[in-house]
Amino acid sequence: MSSWLGGIGSGLGQSLGQVSGSLSSFTGQISNFTKDMLLEGVEEVGDAATELQVSNSKLAEVESAFGAQKSEHERLRKLHAELEEKLEAAEIQIKRQSAEYRTLLQQKDVEISHLKARQSGLQEEVQKLQQSAQSASAGPAMLPVTTTSSSTTSSSASSFLSRHPGSHHGFHGEEMDLSDVIWSQQEINRLSTEVMRLESEVAHWRRMSQASTATGAGNDNHSEILKLQRTIKELRDEMSREVDEHQHELAALQDAQRQKLADVTRRHRQELAEYEERIEELEEQIQSGGGQPTSVSDTSKLHELHQTIQSLQEAAEQREKQLAELSANLEEAQKIQASLQLEKDDAQQENTGLLQNYTRLQASVAELQTRVQEQEGKALQKAQLDHEIQMLRNSLEAAEKEIERLKNLEAEPKEEVEHADILELNTIIGALRQEKEDLEQEKLNLQERLKVAEEQLVSRNEAESDLESLDDLKAELGRREKILRATEEERDTLMSELEELDQQNQEATQHMISVKEQLSGQLKEAETELKRMTAELNTSSDQKRALEQELETQKEKMSQSAFTLNELHMGKQQLERTVKELKDKLGHSQEQSRDARREVTELKKTLQEKEELLSAAKAKLYEGGERASEAQGSNEALAEKERELSDLRRELDEMRRSHKKVMSEDYELKVENRRFKADNEQTSGKVEELTKQLKESQGVLNRVVREKDTRIEALKLEKYQLEGELTQAENKLKEQVKQYQQTIEELTRARSMDASALQTEHERAIKLNQEKDMEIAQLKRDVEQVAADHRDTNEMLSITVAGQQQLTDLLQEKDVFMDTLKQNAADLQTELDNKVSVFTKEVETLKQSLDEKDKQLGGMKEENSHLKEEIDRLRDQQSRPQPLAEPRTLDIITELETEITQLKSSRNALEEEVQTLRRTTEEQQASLLLSQQSLQAQQSEIEQARAHHQQTTLNYDRLIQARDEEITRLQQNVEQLSESQSRANSPSVQGEVILQEEKTQTLNQENGNEKHDLSKVDIERLVRGIKEKETEITQLNEKNLSLTRQLDQLVVSRDEVGKLSQMIMQKDLEIQALHARVSMGGGHSQDVMFLQQQLQAYAVEREQVIAVLNEKTRENSQLRSDYHRLMDIMAGKEAALLKLQQENQRLSNMSDPSGSQEMFKETIQNLSRIIREKDIEIDALTQKCQTLVTVLQSSGGEPGAGSGGVSSNQFEELLQERDTLKQQVKKMEEWKQQVITTVKNMQHESAQLHEELIKLQSQVSADSDCSSKLSVDYARLVQNYEQKERRLGSLSLELAQVQQTITQLSSTKDVLLGKLDSVTQTPEVAATQCSGSSLSTDAPSHQPDSAVKDEKMQQEVVQLKAQLTEKENTIRTLQENNHRLSNSASASESEQRSQAEEARQVRERLEALQRSVREKDLLIKSKGDQLAQVSEALRNRENDNEVLKQAVTNLKERALILEMDVKKLKEENELVAARSREKESEFRALQETNMQVSLLLREKEFELSAMSEKAATVEKLLKDKEQGKSGELNQLLNEVKSMQDKAVAFQQERDQVMMALKQKQMETAALQSELQHVRDKEHRLNLELERLRNHLLEIEDSYTREALAAEDRETELRRKVALLDERLTTSSSAVESASQQASMQVESLQEQLIGVVKQRDDALVQLRTSQEQVNQYAVSLSNLQMVLEQFQQEEKAMYSAELEKHKKEKEEWKRKALKLEDQASALQINLDEANVALDSASRLTDQLDLKEEQIEELKKQVDVRQEMLEEAQRKLMNLLNSTEGKIDKVLMHNLFLGYFHTPKTKRADVLKLMGSVLGLNREDVEKMMEEDRGHGVTGWVSNWLGGRGAQSVPNTPQRPTSGQGLNSSFSEMFVKFLEMESTPSLPAPKLPVHDIKPLSAPPAGRTSSGTSSMAAGAPVSLKRAGDSNPFLAPRSAAVPLLAGSGSGGPGGHLLMKPISDTLPTFTPVPVSAEASGGAVLKDLLKQ
Repeated sequence: MSSWLGGIGSGLGQSLGQVSGSLSSFTGQISNFTKDMLLEGVEEVGDAATELQVSNSKLAEVESAFGAQKSEHERLRKLHAELEEKLEAAEIQIKRQSAEYRTLLQQKDVEISHLKARQSGLQEEVQKLQQSAQSASAGPAMLPVTTTSSSTTSSSASSFLSRHPGSHHGFHGEEMDLSDVIWSQQEINRLSTEVMRLESEVAHWRRMSQASTATGAGNDNHSEILKLQRTIKELRDEMSREVDEHQHELAALQDAQRQKLADVTRRHRQELAEYEERIEELEEQIQSGGGQPTSVSDTSKLHELHQTIQSLQEAAEQREKQLAELSANLEEAQKIQASLQLEKDDAQQENTGLLQNYTRLQASVAELQTRVQEQEGKALQKAQLDHEIQMLRNSLEAAEKEIERLKNLEAEPKEEVEHADILELNTIIGALRQEKEDLEQEKLNLQERLKVAEEQLVSRNEAESDLESLDDLKAELGRREKILRATEEERDTLMSELEELDQQNQEATQHMISVKEQLSGQLKEAETELKRMTAELNTSSDQKRALEQELETQKEKMSQSAFTLNELHMGKQQLERTVKELKDKLGHSQEQSRDARREVTELKKTLQEKEELLSAAKAKLYEGGERASEAQGSNEALAEKERELSDLRRELDEMRRSHKKVMSEDYELKVENRRFKADNEQTSGKVEELTKQLKESQGVLNRVVREKDTRIEALKLEKYQLEGELTQAENKLKEQVKQYQQTIEELTRARSMDASALQTEHERAIKLNQEKDMEIAQLKRDVEQVAADHRDTNEMLSITVAGQQQLTDLLQEKDVFMDTLKQNAADLQTELDNKVSVFTKEVETLKQSLDEKDKQLGGMKEENSHLKEEIDRLRDQQSRPQPLAEPRTLDIITELETEITQLKSSRNALEEEVQTLRRTTEEQQASLLLSQQSLQAQQSEIEQARAHHQQTTLNYDRLIQARDEEITRLQQNVEQLSESQSRANSPSVQGEVILQEEKTQTLNQENGNEKHDLSKVDIERLVRGIKEKETEITQLNEKNLSLTRQLDQLVVSRDEVGKLSQMIMQKDLEIQALHARVSMGGGHSQDVMFLQQQLQAYAVEREQVIAVLNEKTRENSQLRSDYHRLMDIMAGKEAALLKLQQENQRLSNMSDPSGSQEMFKETIQNLSRIIREKDIEIDALTQKCQTLVTVLQSSGGEPGAGSGGVSSNQFEELLQERDTLKQQVKKMEEWKQQVITTVKNMQHESAQLHEELIKLQSQVSADSDCSSKLSVDYARLVQNYEQKERRLGSLSLELAQVQQTITQLSSTKDVLLGKLDSVTQTPEVAATQCSGSSLSTDAPSHQPDSAVKDEKMQQEVVQLKAQLTEKENTIRTLQENNHRLSNSASASESEQRSQAEEARQVRERLEALQRSVREKDLLIKSKGDQLAQVSEALRNRENDNEVLKQAVTNLKERALILEMDVKKLKEENELVAARSREKESEFRALQETNMQVSLLLREKEFELSAMSEKAATVEKLLKDKEQGKSGELNQLLNEVKSMQDKAVAFQQERDQVMMALKQKQMETAALQSELQHVRDKEHRLNLELERLRNHLLEIEDSYTREALAAEDRETELRRKVALLDERLTTSSSAVESASQQASMQVESLQEQLIGVVKQRDDALVQLRTSQEQVNQYAVSLSNLQMVLEQFQQEEKAMYSAELEKHKKEKEEWKRKALKLEDQASALQINLDEANVALDSASRLTDQLDLKEEQIEELKKQVDVRQEMLEEAQRKLMNLLNSTEGKIDKVLMHNLFLGYFHTPKTKRADVLKLMGSVLGLNREDVEKMMEEDRGHGVTGWVSNWLGGRGAQSVPNTPQRPTSGQGLNSSFSEMFVKFLEMESTPSLPAPKLPVHDIKPLSAPPAGRTSSGTSSMAAGAPVSLKRAGDSNPFLAPRSAAVPLLAGSGSGGPGGHLLMKPISDTLPTFTPVPVSAEASGGAVLKDLLKQ
């Protein structure tokens, strides 16, 4: 807060000082002006009337000015009163604030004491806690903590104790100054940090004690809080004690200063007393010498001696008086200083009071913040102590600033005293200046009134000749003259008062200057040497201490760095061990992965074996299916399968376990790999950090070594200086007694001399101040002008940009319009041709309206030209009274020239546009002629447009009104421009906006009416609008030409450029509106076709024009940008230089990152500065030596007796001075040597840096080589990758081919399996045929054709056997093919798998390669980017440097050119001024000749009129004579005479009036010349006055100097007279007592000689010793430097070796990391392969699980089928058992009845049936048949049996014919019915070929024996049906019990099978020939 308030106070003080300075300069100007005004004489006016008018006007102006001044005076009085009130309030606030600050300071002192007490308490507590912790935890784990803490506390305490005595020593040597305050601040900061550290330690030990003693925690916490409170109190007490000590030290310093002053005065008095004693001794010697008989000479000598003693005593008293006066003066100066300090404090309090309001506002803001913060107050309680310390620091900083201000103010103590007097003088001068301004205004008003009165007088003299009002005017003139005299008297009194005030001011300033000089002289001489000596001693001791501390810190840092290096080495070794362990683990994991691979391959082999076993099992199953009876074999195969599955499951489990183990091991390896990578990165980061730290420590060590060297050298030099200065001080203390009298005399002389010199200096300083103020004001004006010009240019640029944007918008809109017009042009072309003849009349009317508009525009042009003429005239008027303000700065001239050139170029562009537009108009006229020819064909369509004619006419009336409004607005704009012709930069943007709004409104209105068609009048108006556009374009071109001419003429032309841009924009808007009109008519009537064609042509031309315009605007913008770029180059020279410097610094920083280059530069600059200073000192010392030698020679040449002692003293002094000079020269030589060595070191270091740069460049080149190699490798990798991709493509194609072959093989296999099924069915057919043949052979006797049939059957059997053998051969071949196919399929599957695995591996490798390629790509890109960036940066810098060099040279050339231009312009200005003067003189002469000519002309005209009248009268007289009227002639003659007399009188009057006019004009000219003369006289008088004043001042100065010189001469003459008297007396006494005192003098001279010889020997001895010491010091210095250089070289060698080691280690680590990465990538590949193998194994296990599930389902189905079979068998057995002994009665009844109904020949069949039903034997039946044969029924049974064997029963039931039905019996019909019913309607079921699985699943129908038998039996029954007996019907299984067993199988679910599987299959029973018909019936009945 205090610093902030101080800053505000200083800022306010500066602003007030500026205000006071500007007021003083303003008041000085006013006083000068009033003097000039008062010195001016009163103007004399010749004519009385004009004088009266002038005086009246002047009186009125004076009265008005007086009233204004009164009001101003009252306002200022009020302001003054308010300011006084504010001042009082501010003083009260300042007093209150000062009291508050004092209380705050006291509070902070108390807080400091509390903090100190707290610190001591905390230290004690820490020690107690340490002891308790040591006692509690005596284990080895706690020892290091305690030791470290104790060491830190002891070190801090020791540092505190070691700092204290040094500081106290420093305090006793010197007064309280800034260094002590800073030290106290540092001490406070250190104490606060120590308090924080002790608190943290206390917390740590508290935790330790809590951990050690867990019991009694609550009591400990409470006691700890109490202890902490006590420690805080103790620390605060300590702080207060320290503050008290500081205050005591301040008091002690003041006491020491007073004691020193007292000691000096005491020594002076002692020396005086010694002199008096010596004088008394001399007197006693004289008396003892005069013990002889006294004579007259002795008495005279005694008398003289008494006189000399008295004179000496008087001189001593005078010196004491002078000393007393000096001490009084010193006390007065101290009092004045104290009063000044008090005044300064008051001023500071006032400043702080003025800032009080601001602080109040801040306080209110702070209150709001505190309200917000009170809610968070609990969190902020901890930070209160820090806040208090910060407040203390702020208060201390404020105190420091106040002390600095006090010290600064001691040099200029009395400035505030003058302030009140100066303010009073300023107010008086201000009042005088105001009066002078009023008088000037009155004078100007009177002059204006004089001119008005002269004009009125001329008019009055011409109009009327009455002079009555002259008397009144003369009376008024007399009154006004009296008033004027009164004002002149007042002016004289004011002048006298002003002179008195000036005199008072000068006296006051002289008084102040004298007081200042007295104070400064007395203060400076009293305190210089003591301060210097003590300060140097203290600084040397402090520097020694600081150096020792820094050495200790550097040693600690070195030890820490060594420890960190050791730790890093240990960490590196650990990392190497971990890397070895990792490698071992990686090897183990690789071995495990190999084992896993082996296991996987073994598992694959076992899987293949299992698959072969499965195929074998399938084959066995297939064979078992062929054998229908071997069901047990299938069960065994199932059991084997289950065993194999269990074995496979076990193996799979083992595989899974091993896979899991491998996965877990792999995961652990991955984790370890990541961890090692992270550790590697950390170690590399640590290594980098270590290298950075090493570099930093190297830089720090180098700096420290250099600083130490410089400090040691400085300390040695200071030691030498201190020794020399001590000797000098002793010599000076001896010489001071002699020099006091001389200093007093010099002071008196200097006082008298300095008064005048200071006065002149003060006046010169005041003049300089005024000149500087004037220069500042001029510079401010220039700055404002430049800023205004900058704003104007910015506005111009913004206007042009806006114009360009509007042009682009217009272009876009016009493009849109053109598109619409092109669309509508084709429609309108046919419509427009017919209506041209109709529209000619309307065209004429439009032409009339156009003419009217042209007339209006012509009037506008005339008005515009008039306004421009008025503007020119006004500018001429403005430019005439200000010839001095014409030559403005070069920048404005150059800007205007560039703007003029730009405007000329724009004018040329506009002229080109006009030419193009003219060409377009000609082309449009040609197109109009063409369109008129095509208009005639379209009259019918235009009649529709007449309906909407009225609406469109209304719209166009509105448009015309808008145009009229635009014209009026243009007129208003022209008027505004004529009014604001001086500085109107802003180009009326509102007008444009309004215009745009109106245009948009009109466009909207027109768009609203776009739906209506146009009529003839509309089209005519469109034509007229086009013509208006052309005329407007021509008008615009004319206006542009005129405006460009004006721009060439005028210098200030920005507002007219704005007008031009406005006009162009308005015309563009009008053209846009016309386009809108044309486009409105576009879509509504075909009449507008012609116009749209025209507009299309226009648009093309418009585009060309716009392209030209764009090119011109682009060129214009380029020119402007070039101009601005040149200006920016001129203005931005300093910025470019700054950028260069920054770039150089950045480059130096880049080349030397440690920043040592900057240090080298700074040190070199400092050393060069020191060398220069020392050279200057050496020159001064050599001059002093020369002067001393000359003095010696002059003193040695003087004769006389008393000259011996004086020369010896001077000789001693010269010897001492020579010794000191020699010492200084040696020091300087040593300094030079040191500087040279440092410079050489710098050069060496720069060379090293250069070498490093070269190394870096070589590294960059190596990097580029590496990048090129990488790019080559990358290209190779890309080629390999492409080759691999090609191979992959070929592999994929091969795979596709293999898959196609596999699919083909599977299809062929299915076909073969189907064929095999069909083949297996053939042998069964053959077997049935064999059985049939046997049956047929059994009955050869039944039919005579049986033999032939048997032969046929045998042939068929042979054929069938041959077929069988063939089929068997084909089956064998097919089986072999099947085996081969299965083997090839398995082999192809394995090949596919291997190929897939290889493809996966290849892909993974490709991916890894791609990753590496991408990474290398990224690396290459990054390296290439870095290289490109570096090269680009270098190129940019080189280019920038070249550009800057070129810019500098260009700027220099341009500056030279500009200087030449300036000179030329000055010469031209002078020539122009001379010409203007000549022109003015010529103009006056021409005016006079013009007046004379006009007078002559009037006289001639009058004579002409008179002659004409005379001729008329003569003619009348002649006529009258002819008539004979003589009387009338006489009368007429008389009248003519009278008229002539009157005319003569009038001529005389006119001549008089003209003479009077001429006199008036002459008088005015004389008055003007007198005025000019008076002004010149005033100027000359002012110059004379200033010269006289300067002359007076110089005379006064010279007078004072002469008076002082006369006084000095008087004093010197008196002294010489006294000396001569003394010499006379001494010479007379010496002549008289020569004989007596000769012996005495000889003895004394001999004694003096002996003493001088001794002193010389001592001095020589001292010289030799000092030279030896110097030589020793030089030798030791050189040794030290050598040692240092060796040490530095060793360090550098060490560091370079360590750096190389680190680099090698880094490279090794990088290599190891790369190896590890390669190993990790290999591991990753192995892992991926293992994962692939595991995935395949998991897939196999999934397939096995699926197979197991299928087997389980099949087993379940088999169980179900078995259960169903068992149930069916049971049911069959039950049925058989139940129906075994039962006979159906109905059947027997029917059989019995049938037997008797049948014919007798057929009854044997019925009997056989009955026998078979009853279960009779064949023998019984044969017996019965034999019995029947005997009864005549022979051959029935045999006939039945034989007939049946011969006939063939058809498969399909035949309808019985009528013949058969009649012939057949009931039994035959019944048998036929049974056969019909038994034949199956469905065809024989076939085996499903589609259900056959390719390899894995066995085909359906081969799984069980039953199904195969059924399937084989069905077709056999069908084929064999023809040979079987009629009752051999196939048995249909109604319930599919047996078929169910064949429907299932391992192929899939029941629902997924085809329908043929699930349909009921028929099982035909093959009946042997032995079986009878009864058996068949039995079977039927059973079923």
